[in-house]
Amino acid sequence: MNPDLARLIDLQALDTRLASLEREIETIPAQIQGLHDERDRASQEVEALRTQVETVRKEIRVKEKDVEYSISKRTKSEAKLYEVKTNKEYSAVLLEIEQIKQEKAQLEDELLSLMEAQERLAGEIRAAEAKLTEREQDMVQKEAVLQGELRQVEMTLAGVRSERVALARELPAALTAQYQRLLARYRGTAVVVPTRGELCTGCHLRLPPQCFQEVRQTLEIIPCERCGRILYWVP
Repeated sequence: MNPDLARLIDLQALDTRLASLEREIETIPAQIQGLHDERDRASQEVEALRTQVETVRKEIRVKEKDVEYSISKRTKSEAKLYEVKTNKEYSAVLLEIEQIKQEKAQLEDELLSLMEAQERLAGEIRAAEAKLTEREQDMVQKEAVLQGELRQVEMTLAGVRSERVALARELPAALTAQYQRLLARYRGTAVVVPTRGELCTGCHLRLPPQCFQEVRQTLEIIPCERCGRILYWVP
């Protein structure tokens, strides 16, 4: 095989590996951010529940004061029963007391509902806090693994880049420039193997029989007539 062609094939393999490693490096930070996002959502859920329970507690305090005020009003109204002079006034005070009793009953029902809501929210907070703790532990463990993977990929990437620089130096400058143009134009694929049906796997042009035979001999660097990609043959 032509030595420069062999180098181009190796260079293409290195560039393909580099592209894969670079994609992997891009995905790892996103995975780490995803772990943080999950933890943050769990934390926000806890805070939202705490806000709700604090609101309910305030409402409970207000209702308790309303119940106390209702009791005070009933006491005063009942005291009036001993002061009234006529049956009409007596009936009016009794009606007032009955209205206060109904008002107090309604307030107590509302207070009971608020207390039940407070108890339910307390249970939800405990569950959400447990979920948050689980998310935090999971995040720490998985992030440590991902950070280790990232460091390993970065080390591998540095090694492959170094190997690529050394290999590129062995090629003629003009050939390196040609390869780089093809690499940029075709998104990372500059060197391709034709199919056994004599088609360029880059542009799918059928190669002329003479050209295909020359490619199979691997003695020269032969570009595809249509796309310009460099062709090589694997027996």
